[in-house]
Amino acid sequence: MAVADKVPWPPTVDEQFFFEPVVGTGPWVTKFTIMLWIAIAALIVLFAVALRRPRVVPTKGQWIAESVLSFVRKGIGQEIIGGQGDRFVPYLTVLFCFIVFMNLFGIIPFAQISPMTHIAFPVVLAVISYVMYIYVGIREQGPGKFFRNHLILPAPWTMQPLLIPIEFFQNFVFRPVTLAVRLFANMFAGHLILLVFTLGGFTLINIGSALTVGASVVSLALAVLMTLFEFFVAILQAYVFVLLTGSWLRGALAEEH
Repeated sequence: MAVADKVPWPPTVDEQFFFEPVVGTGPWVTKFTIMLWIAIAALIVLFAVALRRPRVVPTKGQWIAESVLSFVRKGIGQEIIGGQGDRFVPYLTVLFCFIVFMNLFGIIPFAQISPMTHIAFPVVLAVISYVMYIYVGIREQGPGKFFRNHLILPAPWTMQPLLIPIEFFQNFVFRPVTLAVRLFANMFAGHLILLVFTLGGFTLINIGSALTVGASVVSLALAVLMTLFEFFVAILQAYVFVLLTGSWLRGALAEEH
């Protein structure tokens, strides 16, 4: 009998990245929809409960909420955006927490995949940040000055026909694309690596030979190690997304290019 006949899978890619609608809920309610609702509910509960009755000696929930808020305020609002950074701290804090919650689904049992492995979720978040960047820039500087500062470099006028298209694509086309793709690609790659080691380990066990059983132990051990690594990646990618959003807002508030 061939080796492939002894192995009860591998599952298809569709089974690992695309899910059927939940029975009886209609076509729009899938595993990802439920995870989205859970993340939103967790976000509301965290801040509503933690900060409903703030105390001088904070509770654990209040301490967590205040620590995240302080981290975003100091690390991005003040350090990156500057004097007007406090205006954007609520949005940046919620954005950071939401992405963290969504990313951590990738290592939570029974979920075991982040919705950010689907490009639609990062795209929506990138578009929201992009629209805010354009809105803030036009509101603070006026449309003429804003687009002039972001399209025209201090260079000889003979170079402007070459530089203006480059600046346009860099500032107004590639920015939201790269922001979305960076988050998507990291979470997709992380999930794919975990699948390789986890499913590979169980597949090697099912083959049944002494050599493959030994290899399966190594594969599953690497799966555990990569799960711990994925935890840090989930938080890091949320921070990078918010950091870049903060840098956009700094550029929107800047008087000069």
